[in-house]
Amino acid sequence: MGTTGQKETQMNEPLIHVGIILEQAKIRFTLLSTYKLKEKPFPPGDYSLDISGGKIVFEGKIYEEITFEPDQIHDDSFELKEVVIGVDFHWQRKENQRFQGGLKFIVEKNGITAINTVSLEDYLKSVISSEMNATSSEELLKAHAVISRSWLLAQIKKNKDVKVDYRTSFVTSTEIIRWYDREDHDRFDVCADDHCQRYQGITRQTTALVNKVIDETRGRVITYNDAICDARFSKCCGGVTEAFENVWEPTVHPYLQGKADFTGNSPLPDLTLEEHAEAWIRSIPPAFCNTQDAAVLRQVLNDYDQETADFYRWKVVYSQEELSRLIRERSGIDYGEIIDLQPLERGASGRILRIRIIGTKRVMIIGKELEIRRTLSSSHLYSSAFVVDAEEENDEGIPQKFTLTGAGWGHGVGLCQIGAAMMAEQGYTCDQILAHYFPQTKTVVHY
Repeated sequence: MGTTGQKETQMNEPLIHVGIILEQAKIRFTLLSTYKLKEKPFPPGDYSLDISGGKIVFEGKIYEEITFEPDQIHDDSFELKEVVIGVDFHWQRKENQRFQGGLKFIVEKNGITAINTVSLEDYLKSVISSEMNATSSEELLKAHAVISRSWLLAQIKKNKDVKVDYRTSFVTSTEIIRWYDREDHDRFDVCADDHCQRYQGITRQTTALVNKVIDETRGRVITYNDAICDARFSKCCGGVTEAFENVWEPTVHPYLQGKADFTGNSPLPDLTLEEHAEAWIRSIPPAFCNTQDAAVLRQVLNDYDQETADFYRWKVVYSQEELSRLIRERSGIDYGEIIDLQPLERGASGRILRIRIIGTKRVMIIGKELEIRRTLSSSHLYSSAFVVDAEEENDEGIPQKFTLTGAGWGHGVGLCQIGAAMMAEQGYTCDQILAHYFPQTKTVVHY
């Protein structure tokens, strides 16, 4: 697969292509500046387009695709109506969102996709204000700017290198192992939601500090062996970060391995062992991300993220009826009544990589971590680092209550956003934060 054509600004800054609204039958939008379509000016105003017969219908004309070109890539803007954010997560909702740069519409299998063409540095101003709060501490924002830039450039290169036979799942009659990355975006560089990294245009108001941070880190990335790092991040690691290969494709990145989210000489138990993982998850050990500091959390958690109160340690309780129905609806497999959920393999952070679902009608093994989280929640379970208590057996010995006790929020690979926020609060610098979460890397200026 390849990305859409890479251009560069006069200052050697890449232009990138971000999928905002994906595969819809109708899209409404407002041009806030004058744009050109095939050299014809379109003034500010409200517009809409539809799909018919696999083509785009716009103002009575049929198009294969449509590109509205701005005069000023950094200044001209538009608004897309009812953009879905938090897709499949418990905070999913729709927003009207404004963006700088160009606007392109293409036809994909299930509808029209809206793509924003934007300079990389303008994109980052939005990302670090969307992933976190634009009023976060300077050192945290600097670190996030560097890793977000690194991640994006690494994904663009990865998409160019992806082989035709690249696989993201292994399925047999008894086992489903699947991971979710972003290789399905073959007509744009990155999507705008949590599937990639949050980008909500100029809807999330940036600040003078965000602009300063982007300017001061312009072009800076982290590298390992002279290659730009695939710099991942999640909300809360739960005390230990996870290894990349346990979550996505089986590629080992030495800078993305499991490590404690604290400093000092305290020994870290081997969380790949079930008894150690269970003890760790049921306890509340010290870590940078173990905090209830409201001021720090507001730096990392935007309004809808703050709807999640417990993230370092959490509990979810299901009745037998709720769990069996949930698994059937989410997986498409009827297991019957659920007898047990048995962890078979854990990663460095205690996250479950493979779990056996035992039902009265079916027994299956599933993985990796996001497949587990999707199957065991109506949106996404906070993480796959959990232990299971099956209780209240009926006369047939089938549990009627399941309690999942868990740790962390997200996949846990790379930078822990809440942990990094606490490090910045305690006086750690951007470089120290990057060295903690991405050991053995160097920071260089890429352009």
